[in-house]
Amino acid sequence: MREADLWEQVEGGAAQCLLCPHACRIPAGSSGVCGVRRNEGGRLVAASYGAVSSIAVDPIEKKPVFHYRPGTRALSLGSVGCTMRCLHCQNWTISRARLEDGGIRRLSPDDVIALARAEVCEGIAFTYNEPVIWAEFVRDTAAMARSDGLYTVMVTNGYITAAGLDYLGPYIDVWRVDVKGADDETYRRLCKVRSATPVLEGAVRAKERWGMHVEVVTNVVPSINDSDDSARDIARWIRDFLGPKTPWHVTRFFPYLELAHLPPTPIDTLRRFKAIGAEEGLAFVYLGNVAEPGGEDTVCPRCGARAIERDGYRVLERATRDGACARCGEPLELVE
Repeated sequence: MREADLWEQVEGGAAQCLLCPHACRIPAGSSGVCGVRRNEGGRLVAASYGAVSSIAVDPIEKKPVFHYRPGTRALSLGSVGCTMRCLHCQNWTISRARLEDGGIRRLSPDDVIALARAEVCEGIAFTYNEPVIWAEFVRDTAAMARSDGLYTVMVTNGYITAAGLDYLGPYIDVWRVDVKGADDETYRRLCKVRSATPVLEGAVRAKERWGMHVEVVTNVVPSINDSDDSARDIARWIRDFLGPKTPWHVTRFFPYLELAHLPPTPIDTLRRFKAIGAEEGLAFVYLGNVAEPGGEDTVCPRCGARAIERDGYRVLERATRDGACARCGEPLELVE
């Protein structure tokens, strides 16, 4: 097993992990909250290094990422475990799985690059479960991808320390982060973590310190984060700290796990979030997990031209030039 990075020894032979805000003090023979960072004989090991549970070729729009290399394909892979225990997790079969449960194949960073090239992918996305927890494998693979001309994407809940983000920062192009809410109460109730602050601060650090392209997703859950106040708080935070042209993907919740008793998000609620985002000055609010005509199109905020027309994960038409609207020249903060 590969020894983990970002940890220190503490009293009694425990290993303290410094990767995520849980800051787990892990006794010998035990694992942290994530289930994959383990104390083996007094040293922390990255037990899930190269342990792949899921792999597929996806359009980058499926992440969802709309303003970075639209229409390209990313080799997407994930492992097991997570730093959160979200009540509605749609990937719970791997986020709550253990390495011992089976269904794992071991790949090296070289293997991943070779697969990406064989599948004619332009990038690699670390996704499906929480990619922060296999940071060593992500970093090694992303560094090779960068040198090989492939872009890299983190599809993440964003629960990471500043040290963890700086560890990954030089090698990641896109930080696609879930923002469940702008307040601690939502995170305590929905995700079983103490605070939203590491997620929010991490997204800003990803953009400002490391120059990552950042897009935000909010899965709108009835009775938990579906109020107008919640929508305004998130929209204002995006506008003020990430910028008004940061894409905000507002997605429909479907009943899962501990929230199986709730109904799916009403489409009118998603429309209301989109309207509130526009009222608060966001240029690009997209609707996800729902068939809404035009809900995933990129519309120029200046002239109203449809810059990118989408159908699900497919780009149908584009009218952009060098990241700007082809009709009026308005910058869309689009990486092509």
